[in-house]
Amino acid sequence: MDIESAGSFITFEGIEGCGKSTQAKMLYEHLVEAGFTVVPTREPGATAIGRVLRETLLSSEFPEMDSRSELLLFAASRAQHVTEVLRPSLAAGKIIVCDRYVDSTIAYQAYGRGLPVTEVRRISDWASGGLMPDLTFLFDLPVEQALERLRPGEMDRIELADIAFHRLVQEGFRSLAKFYPERFRVLDATQPVKIIHKQVIAAVSSFFDAIL
Repeated sequence: MDIESAGSFITFEGIEGCGKSTQAKMLYEHLVEAGFTVVPTREPGATAIGRVLRETLLSSEFPEMDSRSELLLFAASRAQHVTEVLRPSLAAGKIIVCDRYVDSTIAYQAYGRGLPVTEVRRISDWASGGLMPDLTFLFDLPVEQALERLRPGEMDRIELADIAFHRLVQEGFRSLAKFYPERFRVLDATQPVKIIHKQVIAAVSSFFDAIL
């Protein structure tokens, strides 16, 4: 499949502990072994500016951070990411495998923090310049099981939020998947890692073959 002809953008989404980062890494390695030119990236933290913002956003030293400040910092990181990494990679015909993107902002800052969905969408669209993924994987896992995977003492500011927050975030992701069924592929993240990986590969192959 010639999925590099115009560049391709794949994102991995889900609540904390869902296994999305592991699956993103496995897809990246699979595509590289298959001979494709792949750009692995993440939000926040994909650029020099993004790494500074990530440190601030995730630091447990800032529990007082206002939800609007959080949203704007994520937006700033995304604007730089789009300009510096995403658009140039797509223009060069590369495949992007991205750990979190706009859907995370809507799930966390709108559903989780309670900010107006319309405002979060507007700011996210402005920061990204309207750039959206071709294909998005959502790894669905019961919140309690996901949080058990996190390591006590190593949890960041967002991971430390109460379980009610994480349930709202999960509700947000599920709502997005229902609203954008043509883009989302929802996978049962309770399955073994290798099984999920095979499902990711099958979905990527099926999706890009279908749009050529």
